[in-house]
Amino acid sequence: MWLDEADGFAEIFKGYLPYYLLVALPIFIIMSPVNPVAASHEFSVYRMQQYDLHTVPHGCRSASFNLEGRSLTSWSTSRHCVVARIQDITIEQFLEIRSKAGALLLVLPQNSTLLTPEEKEHIQLLEMAMTQQELNAPVYFAKWTPEFEDILRDLQHSFITDDRSGTALEAMMNTVSSNGYQIVVSASAPQKLDSKPVTLHGKLVGRSGSGQTIVIVAHYDSSGLVPELSLGADSNASGAVAVLELARVFSRLYGAAATRAAPDLLFVLTSAGHHLNYFAAKKWLEEQLDSTDASLLQDVSFVMCLDSLASSPSMTMHVSKPPKPEGAAHSFKSRLGVPINHKKINLADELLAWQHERFSIRRMTAFTLSSLQSHKSPGRSTVLDVWSEQSARLAADNIAAIARALASHIYNLTDEINHEDRQMYDEVLSVDEASVKHWFNYLSSQPRAAQIITTTAPNAGVTGALERALSRYMDVTVSVHAVDKREPEYTLYSPTSAVLYVYSVKPAVFDLILTLAIVAYLTVVYFAIQVFPRFYDEYAKIFTGKAKVQ
Repeated sequence: MWLDEADGFAEIFKGYLPYYLLVALPIFIIMSPVNPVAASHEFSVYRMQQYDLHTVPHGCRSASFNLEGRSLTSWSTSRHCVVARIQDITIEQFLEIRSKAGALLLVLPQNSTLLTPEEKEHIQLLEMAMTQQELNAPVYFAKWTPEFEDILRDLQHSFITDDRSGTALEAMMNTVSSNGYQIVVSASAPQKLDSKPVTLHGKLVGRSGSGQTIVIVAHYDSSGLVPELSLGADSNASGAVAVLELARVFSRLYGAAATRAAPDLLFVLTSAGHHLNYFAAKKWLEEQLDSTDASLLQDVSFVMCLDSLASSPSMTMHVSKPPKPEGAAHSFKSRLGVPINHKKINLADELLAWQHERFSIRRMTAFTLSSLQSHKSPGRSTVLDVWSEQSARLAADNIAAIARALASHIYNLTDEINHEDRQMYDEVLSVDEASVKHWFNYLSSQPRAAQIITTTAPNAGVTGALERALSRYMDVTVSVHAVDKREPEYTLYSPTSAVLYVYSVKPAVFDLILTLAIVAYLTVVYFAIQVFPRFYDEYAKIFTGKAKVQ
């Protein structure tokens, strides 16, 4: 009985088994434990800065790519996109990637406040190195996510190179068994943006007939390696907040004739700041000084520029020319009690060091107050410049010190002033810490790169919010500056962000080996089917003593 059933099983092998295999193999492949959702990911990424300054290109010049992802230790050709944490890549590695790799994708820290001082300094120096020259390869940045962490871990443990493998066989097996990633960014080609920087200014009028004006200036935009991630809490949200708070404080004093001081106070907020050579400040000065009616800046006592006030409790007065001992600027400096850093203007440099140099060039007494001791500080242009409780408190303390020193100067307060008058001024000059923190948090919670704020309407976004805030204390004039399209001083480019797709794939060698394995498997099955009837005949002879009759 059982031999008859075996005969039927043998007949299947003779005629129909190959057809069953053709059906069964795809079914087995489809039923294999592969999750299609886990095989692809979609992320928002942010492109590196791209702009031209005096026709000199800066930043990344490409936007799209479709390349195989590799780690810092396994990439080798221009067909690879290097994926790494920003704190892991060295300047030497970046220089090699810039000249040889196809693209670079850097993942930002999960929490920048947890970085060590050494890690922060390393990231800031890397950012400075990346902005030195233009890059032809696309460079993108991504915020940390658990999915990105898994991808980074896979890339670090995959594609183990020969020097990390014990034997050649181990290296080959690691290459075949590893999981790879195809990284794709489909972005439009870089296009020039129509940039129109805006300057806001308003005046508190002093006692009639005095004629002198004190100018208080800050640029409210931020500069950084990544426009969409340039929050610029210290540089220069703190300076813009200082202008708003000083306007609020002195508007209370100037609101009554009895407490109004002699000089006019002119408050100015500019855009297109540090990395664009203070273009808006330059254009605004040209409009005010080269026009037939130049009364706004007719008799300037001094210009006080505010920049980066939230990184240290101590401030430095940066000047292009030391103030004269009998001058107003020296009087203010003595009352504030800050050291002086003297640096001459070098017009041969591509960029001016501080904003006050724009005013010094026009023969005005000007200086910059800053918590930074040097204009070369990497903290002026970094993605790590974000809001914190400590920076908000430092900003409020420094603004209060500036307000007291300015009031002491314009009212000529001395140590001999009676206690009641001093207490009255201290109450009026008190800084509203809640207001400072609110505006500091608002400005540093959104990107303020020139690509973003100079391409929107003057009454929209950050510019519109600052105009409405300053309008509470004085009449505000909005000046929109145009960039000469024939000989532009600077040119901005888009896109600033894109969508990145990551597909989990096997390496090409895996497809080759898998094909060979399938061919070998089918060959073995084929010959097994062909030999099985003969084997069955021999098996039947042993158990029945005679050959099976066909």
